[in-house]
Amino acid sequence: MALEDRYGLPLSITSHEAASAYREGVDLMLAGWTGTAEALERAIAADPDFALAHIARARVHAFYQQGDLARQKAAAARELVAKRGTERERSHVETLALAIEGRLPEAIAAMRKHVDTWPRDAMVLSLPLGAFGLFAFSGMADHDRARHELCVSVAHHYGEDWWFLAMSGWAMTENGDVARGRKVTERGFSLRRQNAHAAHAVLHAMFEDGSIDEADRLVEEWLPTYRRAGILHGHILWHQALGALEHGDAARALAIYADVLQPSATQAPPLNVITDSASLLWRLSAYGHAVPKALWLEADAAAQKLFPKSGLPFADVHMALFDAATQNRDALAARLAVIEQRLAEGKLPAGPVVPAICRALAAFADEDYAACAQTLAPVLTEVVRIGGSHAQRELIEDTFIVALMRNGELPRARSLLDARLHRRPSLRDTRWQAAMA
Repeated sequence: MALEDRYGLPLSITSHEAASAYREGVDLMLAGWTGTAEALERAIAADPDFALAHIARARVHAFYQQGDLARQKAAAARELVAKRGTERERSHVETLALAIEGRLPEAIAAMRKHVDTWPRDAMVLSLPLGAFGLFAFSGMADHDRARHELCVSVAHHYGEDWWFLAMSGWAMTENGDVARGRKVTERGFSLRRQNAHAAHAVLHAMFEDGSIDEADRLVEEWLPTYRRAGILHGHILWHQALGALEHGDAARALAIYADVLQPSATQAPPLNVITDSASLLWRLSAYGHAVPKALWLEADAAAQKLFPKSGLPFADVHMALFDAATQNRDALAARLAVIEQRLAEGKLPAGPVVPAICRALAAFADEDYAACAQTLAPVLTEVVRIGGSHAQRELIEDTFIVALMRNGELPRARSLLDARLHRRPSLRDTRWQAAMA
């Protein structure tokens, strides 16, 4: 009898043990759960020539920025699938390999072609989804809509699948259909509670509809089931820290930072390490709360090792937060020079918004709030191009609002806040009191 994955797609394998371990590993990966690497290693041990297990393992390495290992596994998968693999498996391996190698336009094109033919290949479909997916980091201004439309196009192939409901619901939320997105995401979450991506997506919906206290309770009740080594463990607590800031509770936000977000304490992937730490410390400071200089210096030292060179715009913007907050003008100038060179060569799909944000953050740190506001105002609608989620990108709008406040433009700042409160009426206004003082 032919062996299949959980979505009914045939696997070029005869080992039931390898197939079972692979199915487990894929499910754990789609759930953002611990044990993913171990399950995939068991699949490889049971059948060393099973290409799909190798490429899945490569993807886990890529999550943790283990580039050499990821590329080695991807190369091995390509060789193996050429010897023993169906057309679907060869396309599967090639698409994931292109993504792992950072060849985004080619990976997106390959993904679209693959999903058109094999829409139930969830591993490939997962590539463009989420805040750190191929679409988000493509530089597209409409990546939120693109994710939603892609999910709509394949929804009839998935039905009540726990993974698909959670991810398609989140795509709805990010695309502005928050009420429906939350409902769909919560349905997926109910089908599999051991799903960190679903818990995370629900928190995003709660962020968007202003259910801050409800989000806090969700984290408190659900997180004990999720090990600290989980890929989203720290980031889920980052969401809880944002909720604390909505209440003006800087002490709680700093306690969460010290416990799980500080680089010396976290077990998160490198991109989460720098984005979660930089954005939380920056928000604390921008809202008028004291942030010990030592926290910035420690986090900056770790960040410079993790992302020494310019590359991914989302990472570059967060590295600019470190450079600005620590007054490391040389590091910021060097990063900006590379960014601007890539822009001039047409190799920066996100466009001029990236250097503009970096300059604005430096101006803010120098207390030149007029320059910060003037630099950000023309590009605010383009911030979406850097990728990430709306909750993450709101940092830039927050910086703009505080710059207006500190530059004496309170009516303009208040109009932006009123628009936000109109979208999210349950939000409190507490966090802005210290910023306006």
